Amino acid sequence: MTDTRATIKRRSLLFGTLALTLASPARAATPVIRIGYQRYSTLVILKASGALEKALAGRANVVWSEFVAGPQLLQALVAGALDLGQTGDAPPVFAAAASPGALVYVGHEPPAPLAEAILVPKESSIRTVADLKGKRIALNRASNVHWFLLQALHKAGLSFHDIKPAYLTPPSARSAFESGQIDAWAIWDPYLSGALSSGPRILTTAQDIVANREFFLARRAFAERQPDLLREALHQVAQTDVWAQIHKPEVSRLLATQTGLPYDTVYSAIKTRDFGYAPMSADIIREQQQVADGFLKEGLLPSRIDIASAVWK
Repeated sequence: MTDTRATIKRRSLLFGTLALTLASPARAATPVIRIGYQRYSTLVILKASGALEKALAGRANVVWSEFVAGPQLLQALVAGALDLGQTGDAPPVFAAAASPGALVYVGHEPPAPLAEAILVPKESSIRTVADLKGKRIALNRASNVHWFLLQALHKAGLSFHDIKPAYLTPPSARSAFESGQIDAWAIWDPYLSGALSSGPRILTTAQDIVANREFFLARRAFAERQPDLLREALHQVAQTDVWAQIHKPEVSRLLATQTGLPYDTVYSAIKTRDFGYAPMSADIIREQQQVADGFLKEGLLPSRIDIASAVWK
């Protein structure tokens, strides 16, 4: 009898504890926004300022991850490892083709055609873009310079099939370029500014060829589940761009520290660049649709991408 009473008492305590546990409200996990950035972007300026952390204090945590280029950043976003990032015009097109519906455009920045170029060795016999026919050209596949190179070739009467592309990340491409393994290199800042210090010749910039516009992209699931958090992040991006536009010397000092480039080299590039966040518009959607359709026509995409359906409403 004593054992039975003891068993009943233990069960009562057990179920009482369980009932108390079930009745207590579970503490919700603190929301997190995971942001991918490159060393030469508005997001790296925002990261350095700490403004987003201050704005979200007590509401959400911010986690930052650095990437060497846009395609790699968007791979992480599509895989669910990031919530927000910034890239050039081509990466989101290729990402959308590989994973339809996974990401959404949430804004853009002004064009920066002087921030990308095709480089050739100083003593190269290549004098015009038409001279690139049959040549081996390094580029980061699916990056902004992929679109730039394609359009530059078209303007010279060539197609992408007239060259020998060497798909290399910027660090690997620079090594191959400087060792003479490739004939030309399509590259963007800050790698462009860094490479110019070793004396190559600019065959052409993107001026009068493509806009070279930066886009902000979010994981669709994150945009749908945490719209207020995304809006706050974009508000801070916009405020950062307002500050950057009128503080280019300070921006240049920051980016020089981030990239390891001399201040004068960075400032010479930044002073010609405009900062300014804006939401997606009909004109920008059409511009980006031209990028997608251009890659499709060249046979570089498996199917047509509808940019309008990938814009955050």
